[in-house]
Amino acid sequence: MHLLSVNVGRPESINTKSGKTGIFKRPVSGPVHVGTYGLAGDAICDTKHHGGRDQAVYLYGTADYAWWSAELGTELEPGTFGENLTVTGLESADCLIGDRFHMGSDEDAVILEVTAPRIPCVTLATRMGDPNFVKRFRFAERPGLYCRVIRPGAVQAGDTVELVRYKGETISAREMFRLFYAPQPDEQTLRRHLAAPIAERGRTEKEGQLQVIIQNNQ
Repeated sequence: MHLLSVNVGRPESINTKSGKTGIFKRPVSGPVHVGTYGLAGDAICDTKHHGGRDQAVYLYGTADYAWWSAELGTELEPGTFGENLTVTGLESADCLIGDRFHMGSDEDAVILEVTAPRIPCVTLATRMGDPNFVKRFRFAERPGLYCRVIRPGAVQAGDTVELVRYKGETISAREMFRLFYAPQPDEQTLRRHLAAPIAERGRTEKEGQLQVIIQNNQ
């Protein structure tokens, strides 16, 4: 695998509640620094739902793009889904929470760790010009991957990308994506999710759900 594109978004107006968005990302040339909170120069306008250490970088794969291009009947440019990094050969739902991506040379490779799948929102639907796109994105199950930055550094288009699988107990991005839409997950499912290195936003919610189940069973 390699980086097909590195994409950065500036604040732009959008007809949603927030009024501003950084979802309109465009490819940039040359190296871009990746720090703890994301790519240099990349705008995150809705900080309540996006960004932070556990959602610092968003990845999308060319395998997912190929599927969407066939589904929508048009070629889609890198950055269309608001991802920071477009990776060749990546099918996002098959990755595991805790998987790591090493990007660039071994000595100073940027290392990213998968924390969560992307959950679609009205901003994505507005960006795609389709009010039903949230539903379409859900049932497509091609969510892309949010990552935390384990080792910062610079990336650029053409960098090699190595996928290093997580060795501990974990879940797939697809499983976690589906759980978001499950109204009443069972205790075993919640414990499996909490055993994985998931994003803290999701961890807090699932810990609350687990506590309710435990209390109800007492």
